Amino acid sequence: MKEPLISIIVPIYNAEKYLRKCLDSILAQTYPNWEAICIDDGSSDNSSEILKEYAKKDLRILAIPQKARGG
Repeated sequence: MKEPLISIIVPIYNAEKYLRKCLDSILAQTYPNWEAICIDDGSSDNSSEILKEYAKKDLRILAIPQKARGG
């Protein structure tokens, strides 16, 4: 029996300094059936480039860019 899919939602705004550590931590999980939905809220740093890099390496990482909607 296949394990249930776990969705991890990662909101991102100018998180370049911490994003690699966050994504590496998710990738290090032992549970195999997950997806990371990473929503970049219009970052002005290199967060979107880092997301693209990780999404290319692992198809479970979904990079979703959007224009800033902050609150």
